[in-house]
Formats: sequence, structure tokens, C-alpha cells
Amino acid sequence: MGKVTGFQEYDRVAPTREEAKTRVKHYGEFLNELPAQELNNQAARCMDCGVPFCQSGCPLGNVIPEFNDAVYQAKWEQAANILLSTNNFPEFTGRICPAPCESACVLGINRPPVSIEEIEKHIIEIAFEKGFIKAKAPLIRTGKKVAVIGSGPAGLAAAAQLNKVGHEVTVFERDDAPGGLLRYGIPDFKLQKNVVDRRIDLMKEEGIIFRCNANVGENVEISTLLRDFNAVVLAGGSTIPRDLPIDGRSAKGVHFAMDFLKQQNKRVANREVVAEEIVATGKNVIVIGGGDTGSDCIGTSNRQGAKSITQFEIMPMPPQVRTANMPWPNYPMLLKNTSSHEEGAQRAWSVNTKNFIADENGNLKALKVVDVEWEIDAVGRPVSFKEVAGTERDLPCELVFLAMGFLHPQKEGLIEKLGVELDNRGNVKASEHSYQTNIAKIFAAGDVRRGQSLVVWAISEGREAARKVDEYLMGVTKLASRDAVAYA
Repeated sequence: MGKVTGFQEYDRVAPTREEAKTRVKHYGEFLNELPAQELNNQAARCMDCGVPFCQSGCPLGNVIPEFNDAVYQAKWEQAANILLSTNNFPEFTGRICPAPCESACVLGINRPPVSIEEIEKHIIEIAFEKGFIKAKAPLIRTGKKVAVIGSGPAGLAAAAQLNKVGHEVTVFERDDAPGGLLRYGIPDFKLQKNVVDRRIDLMKEEGIIFRCNANVGENVEISTLLRDFNAVVLAGGSTIPRDLPIDGRSAKGVHFAMDFLKQQNKRVANREVVAEEIVATGKNVIVIGGGDTGSDCIGTSNRQGAKSITQFEIMPMPPQVRTANMPWPNYPMLLKNTSSHEEGAQRAWSVNTKNFIADENGNLKALKVVDVEWEIDAVGRPVSFKEVAGTERDLPCELVFLAMGFLHPQKEGLIEKLGVELDNRGNVKASEHSYQTNIAKIFAAGDVRRGQSLVVWAISEGREAARKVDEYLMGVTKLASRDAVAYA
């Protein structure tokens, strides 16, 4: 490495951020860039550890020590080439990935790990700034046509890889603009949409065709798709949210989190909101679910001027540090305090919702909740709970967001009409070895295949599925696998 003693000399330093009281007044990103010298120091913290567990922690297999060394030496084009050899979209993962690579960092055994995610974001942004990132259309076309259904991270990754080897790729997106979860699931304060547009524009320059407002199985005939394309990649995501079917569920004011987030992203983009408007302004808001989507609801509600925000989770509060049941280098399920939590919200764990309470007009006015006590098994997993006597109470609220995760892809329409097999969880059945469904020319990648997961897994799946599609079409493939990376 550039400086073998760097991890002993420098502490982990995070970029500064705009104060909470001012950033809640807008929807832009609020993290500042690290100064050049500090970025150099952070890259210098990467150890000459021998076995870089960070690479195995990353679903993409990013070549992390090598790009850290290039950053330390200020070789930005080399750093970008190394990073892009495994990751099509570092500008996305550098902003919204939970960084499992950092959990596997060897330095993280007894010190704060290397700032891998932040370095990754700086590499790609500096590469764009210096003009290293340019559209690279393939010199030769194969004559094969591939349809990609869904323009989220899995679909975009599959499209980029298939286009790279010369196939003619068309991406079908049922929304009015491409990006999927990146555009309408992630708030702008975490991922500004000009970052998404910048990448989409590059892909268009490279020859990829995007067809929006194209709902395959509805306004795009499946028979046409199967006739006109040599292969099809299903990358529509896991879009059916987990519901809470208890008494009072029909009260006005109970919404799925993604409906709320999508609406606000459309407002920021000056796009029309056609559904019933969901606005938190002046209301007591409760978010049910403790994950990132719930956190995004908090940040958005604060920006809309909610009167109060409470987030609770039925599971017990996670530990703040690794326990014996979460040994390094496994990804630990620890308590996460996001930037949205900093902006203001009450949080509670081990709380179960009994029912929604509506007023005489059917409008939500409160939740009836109760505290629960969990039984923990020998390896620290909560297995069952019982209600704590005397803790039942009503919490006043006018707006509830259900942020409890997603079950499986939408089956009505495309999936049912195609007749692809589903697994026992309701996802499209396609093995990790082949990514191929029971219909030879149809492949699946991302959340539609593996279930709700991380953006970095979606990109990885899109890349791997593209390899299998290329093999299916050409007999061989030049696309590198996750475990066989080559870079310039």
C-alpha cells in the first residue's frame, strides 16, 4: 500500500454535513466533500492486510485495496478504472449502500474501518469532474436484441453490461422516467436525481434505448416482446409491500411508505402527482418499521413540516457494538442512527400495533399499541414475544407510514402472463448459477429473483445475469464474473 503505517497514524474522518436545522428546509444532498489531504489520509488507512476481507464483504467484489492505493497516489483515472471494472454505478453505491465492505474491513476488528464508501463516491465524482467518464458505445454489434424489464439498479446494470458486448438493448420502464427505486424510492436528499440522469444520459449515448410509460403485459404486448427480442431480463424489483391487516386498517391516513416517498420525489422533480396527495405538514406522524425506508419517511416528514414524528419497531433494540453472535467479518445488525434521525424523531422498540383508531369521518386519529417482551434464543435471535401487561395505550396521530419491507414482485400482469415459475416466497424462480427461468430466453435478476435486498446486490445480480444472457446468445462471454476481475 502507499503508506503501510497509515492506519496507525490517521483516524477515520467523516465528511462534514450541513446542520440539521438548515438542511430540512430543502431536498438537496447535504454532505460536503472531503478536502484533498483528508481524502489522501483516509485512503492511507487501508492496511497491507494480506487477505482483503472487504472484497468478500462486497457483493460486487470491488477491488478495494487497489483503488485505495490509487487514491493515495492521486492516480484518479487508474482509481476510476479499477472501481468501474466491478461496479457500473459507484455514484449510486457511494451514496446509498450500507457498506458491507466496511463491516468486513480488517482494520475494523479493533478500530473504525476504512472509509471505503466515501472514497468510492469521491473517486467517481472526481472522475466525472476531470472528464474521465465518457460514453463508450460498442464498436461492433452482434445483431442480438435483449429486452430488460425494469430500470432500477439491477436492470440498468444488466443493460449496461449487455450493451458493452454489442447486443441491442431496450429497457422498458412502466414509470414516466427511468431509474426505478433510484428515482422514486430514494429521497433526493440522499440521492439527487441529476446523478441518476447523468448516468442514464451516458447509457443513451452508448446506444441503450429506454421506453418509459411502458408497462409490459398491459400497454406492451408480451407476444410482441417474445417475438422481437432474443432474450428478456426481468428486473422489476420486489414491489408488493408488507401490510398490517389489523382493525382500522381502512382509516384515512394509513399509507405504505413507498407511496409517500414516490409522491415527494415527483414533486421535487416537478412531475405530476396523480394519486391522492399524502402530506405530513402539521400532522403527528408515526412510522412503523425501523429500516432505511422508515428513516427516509422521517427525513421527508421533517422537510414537509410534520408536527411530530415517532418511529417504532416490533423487534427489540439492536446492540450498538458487535456481540459474540455477530463476529467479524459478518455483517452486524447494529443500531443505526441515520441523518434523518438526527433531524428529529422519537424512536421506540418492542412496540406492537394493536389497531388503528379513526374518528367519525373515517380519518385516522390514533394508534393503539402495546409494549412487548421478547424471548431470545441461544444465539441471540428473538423468537417469540408476549405483551407487557399495563402498557397498552393510544398514540395520537393523523398519518401512519407502513415501512415493514416488501414481500415479492407484483404477479398480476407480466409475471402471470409470461407463466414463469415462482419460488416458495413468491419470487421469480431462477438459480444463482444461471439466472434463467423455466422459459429458456427469459432471465431474472435483482429483487424480483432474490427478494428485497440492497442496491449493491441488485447491481451484482444485474451484472451476473448479463453474463448468462450473453452466454445463452453467443455460446461464450467476455464479461468478467464477480470472482474473475480484470482491470486496466
